[in-house]
Amino acid sequence: MLSRLQDSDLRFVAELPNHAAVIDRICAEAFGPGRFVRAAERVREAAPHDPRLSLVAVLNDEVVGSVRQTRCAIGTTPVVMLGPLAVRPAFKRRGIGRTLLAMAAEVAAEAGERAIFLVGDRAYYTPFGYRPLPVGSVRMPGPVDETRILGLELVEGSLDGVGGMVGPRH
Repeated sequence: MLSRLQDSDLRFVAELPNHAAVIDRICAEAFGPGRFVRAAERVREAAPHDPRLSLVAVLNDEVVGSVRQTRCAIGTTPVVMLGPLAVRPAFKRRGIGRTLLAMAAEVAAEAGERAIFLVGDRAYYTPFGYRPLPVGSVRMPGPVDETRILGLELVEGSLDGVGGMVGPRH
């Protein structure tokens, strides 16, 4: 993945508090104001993202992309919800998003997490091992296209039989 990147000054680092404003701007560019009505945003309101599991891409001291992860649960199964994943438009198609996605899975696995889920485009995420979760098994706190709910097992079998409402861990 990194071989597609041409910039030697590109770094991937843990999200820090001072990255929040620029991440908000990147997400606004990528998703517009409609991002606030999405079901995933309802999850993040109840269980904020975990900066220890979240990353930014920095090029020449400018944050150009980010991925956030939220510790939550599907029913009683602890999972991490990935998203948003966003890259500034001028830096797309350079492998930054794909690198952030791969690194997010590594960070989650190193933190002892067993599975990640997201709401996203199958064509983009399935090459990274994400698979559709059974329609009707995962209930989000808001409208969602259930065919876009995808999961990635970091530990084999960790999503077997998973189901229920997505919410904060208890």
